[in-house]
Amino acid sequence: MSTTPDSAVRAYLATHREAFLDDLAAWLRIPSVSADPERAGDVRRSADWLAAKLTDTGFTTSEVWETGGLPAVFAEWPSQDPSAPTVLVYGHHDVQPAAREDGWHTDPFAPQTIDGKLYARGAADDKGQVFFHTLGVRAHLAATGRTAPAVNLKLLIEGEEESGSPNFPALIEKHADRLACDAVIVSDTGMWSRDTPTVCTGMRGLTDCQVDLYGPDQDIHSGSFGGAVPNPATEAARLAAALHDTDRRVAVPGFYDGVIELTDRERELFAELPFDEDEWLRTAHSHAPLGEAGSTTLERIWARPAAEVNGIGGGYQGPGGKTIVPATAQLKLSFRLVAGQDAAAVQQSVRDWVAAQLPAGIRHEITFWGATRPCLTPLDHPALQSVVRAMGRAFGQQIRYTREGGSGPAADLQDVLGVPVLFLGISVPSDGWHAPNEKVELDLLMKGVETAAHLWGDLAETWRPA
Repeated sequence: MSTTPDSAVRAYLATHREAFLDDLAAWLRIPSVSADPERAGDVRRSADWLAAKLTDTGFTTSEVWETGGLPAVFAEWPSQDPSAPTVLVYGHHDVQPAAREDGWHTDPFAPQTIDGKLYARGAADDKGQVFFHTLGVRAHLAATGRTAPAVNLKLLIEGEEESGSPNFPALIEKHADRLACDAVIVSDTGMWSRDTPTVCTGMRGLTDCQVDLYGPDQDIHSGSFGGAVPNPATEAARLAAALHDTDRRVAVPGFYDGVIELTDRERELFAELPFDEDEWLRTAHSHAPLGEAGSTTLERIWARPAAEVNGIGGGYQGPGGKTIVPATAQLKLSFRLVAGQDAAAVQQSVRDWVAAQLPAGIRHEITFWGATRPCLTPLDHPALQSVVRAMGRAFGQQIRYTREGGSGPAADLQDVLGVPVLFLGISVPSDGWHAPNEKVELDLLMKGVETAAHLWGDLAETWRPA
């Protein structure tokens, strides 16, 4: 157990809270929208602002790193203990587009605090969750009397996450030596709810594609030729229908190869969460659950692979009828992957499956748009248990476990650096990521600060990586 005194941490936070929030508000005023080319200068201004603030915080190295697109920020603060673990914190400083006319009650880039909630684009995703580490490390030092963190602390704050991280893999490969660490802490995630604090242990991966089908050389008369030549629109529909079997399992041979199955303990932990399926369905704007037989809804979206038809089209789409056999059709598919699956192997399985399904006379092309690998940290990993203990001290209650159904750049860090990825986030579902009126709850933000203040000492005292 870390010796960082809880009372000393909280006393430091009470003294420095207002200055911290003022600084965060200044950062939030910078409209660092990576998707808007006209905001590229603001993204750079955001990176420069953060690099300067990290220097003020005490980081001995703070640099703006160029990419093929928008800049990232790297910072480092070595420990005075040569055997201390090295931890890399990941987050991002770019934000989603936002405008008052989208439905915001306030200007999205003029932060306002209302009833203990800070409203601004980026308040939760992800500037607030990046910035709590600055106050957290200072509280860690003040409470322990150290002049440097108990761990070798590094930060990598990306500038293109909201644009799909197109240059991120190349960035971490280029700087792999300087990013070398024993674990990655991702602070770009959330908790189950304010009353049920949780730590995420994994994220699904993703690969998606478009299947283009070609039949006749042009649209042809369905009276003269229909029923006697292959129809690409029909074959697109047949492919979509064949994607799952009657148990809603993905019917692509080899798709489940290598899947790491849930343990009984993991199933029990999922079942402990206060999950209301009717409420979840309302959030999903759907009317009934449906998925792989033998799995619960949470298991389906967190720990089971899945395939979805994202779009299907071909032939005449205008008003009235047009009796043709169309020349082309398209099918868009996405595949969510879980630990143990290999994206390249899944892509090849899909290619083989599509080719086997199509009749003579239908040509096809498949275009995959890349892949994000899944990541998973075992429940008993020492670094994960440090995160859980640190959160438990901050929140004063039991910390439970979740996973994420979506995908992100965490797997790139895991693959290139070869270390476990851990998740530390304090955002809650009502924070409205990517939506109008995004906010962060200030009491939870300070719990994130407390967690970070306790975490570095706990890691140093309980974990010595081989």
